[in-house]
Amino acid sequence: MRHLLRRILFYLFAAWAAITLNFVIPRLAPGDPAAVLLGNLQSRGIHVGAAYLKAIQAELGYNTSDPLPVQYLDYLNSLLHGNLGVAVTSSFEPVTNVIGRDIFWSLGLGLVSVILSFALGCLVGIIVAWKRGSLLDTILSPVLNFLSAIPYFWMALLILYIFGFELRWFPLTGGYDELNVDPGWTLDFIASVIYHGILPALTIVIASIAGWMLTMRNSMITTLSEDYVLMAKAKGLRTSRIMFAYAARNAILPNVAGFAISLGFIVGGQLLTEMVFSYPGIGYSLLQAVQNQDYSLMQGIFLVVALGVLGANFLAELSYAFLDPRVRLERSA
Repeated sequence: MRHLLRRILFYLFAAWAAITLNFVIPRLAPGDPAAVLLGNLQSRGIHVGAAYLKAIQAELGYNTSDPLPVQYLDYLNSLLHGNLGVAVTSSFEPVTNVIGRDIFWSLGLGLVSVILSFALGCLVGIIVAWKRGSLLDTILSPVLNFLSAIPYFWMALLILYIFGFELRWFPLTGGYDELNVDPGWTLDFIASVIYHGILPALTIVIASIAGWMLTMRNSMITTLSEDYVLMAKAKGLRTSRIMFAYAARNAILPNVAGFAISLGFIVGGQLLTEMVFSYPGIGYSLLQAVQNQDYSLMQGIFLVVALGVLGANFLAELSYAFLDPRVRLERSA
């Protein structure tokens, strides 16, 4: 219990630090989002006055006439009431609505990709560890390592160029066929979403599968030398039973903790992939927010990413302490 309370206090402090940095950093950046918006309006021939500028600043929460501590307290008060401001890039739509709409695309793509890469990586790690030193182990391990060393955006660009532009097997952009399919729980819409999500998901799976495979392979090799595995072999048990029920069951513990942590990076880890494929998740919204200096939307997305990572790390620590009693004893001492 004492360990749990310490971790809760630590993550509450980390959350406060993330919220404070989320308030300070945009205000250190040059430029004023209200001035940018007014500049865009004036470039279209729309004349606005000083009163309108003050109204826009108040709406965006950037009333620079107030001292910074007052702005900070207003910011915290707005957060407590679930008010993240309005998104200029979405015609002054509330930021919570924009994030709430786009995050389902990011979570859907990220969850499917992480689960696929986790399952495939662990399975390949088990097999290559069991066949350690074989031709399969010799070829597969360095190839997957090489693929994982390629940055996400380069991998995404390469896959997009080959399968989307040259071969024309998959669409280049978007989350579904906006011209011919209406959004809804229909087979046409679901099939279109899957079809458009194959290349982004493939990018994330290829880039992350090596990490799962290597962790599982190394842990599996250590487990295979344990006495209970040797005893199982001496008793003549089936190979598949020894591999999965005896060795892999214990070797997978480090990957389980890593899987919980990776869930927190779903939103933040695929930002570049969404930008390359113009996928309608919050990564693509972040790109539009940066291009238009939409600070409210940027702050909202950064806050969601930071709190998601902290929450996933907290759950990972709890799950690891639950799975391994030695962790509880050491940290409570």
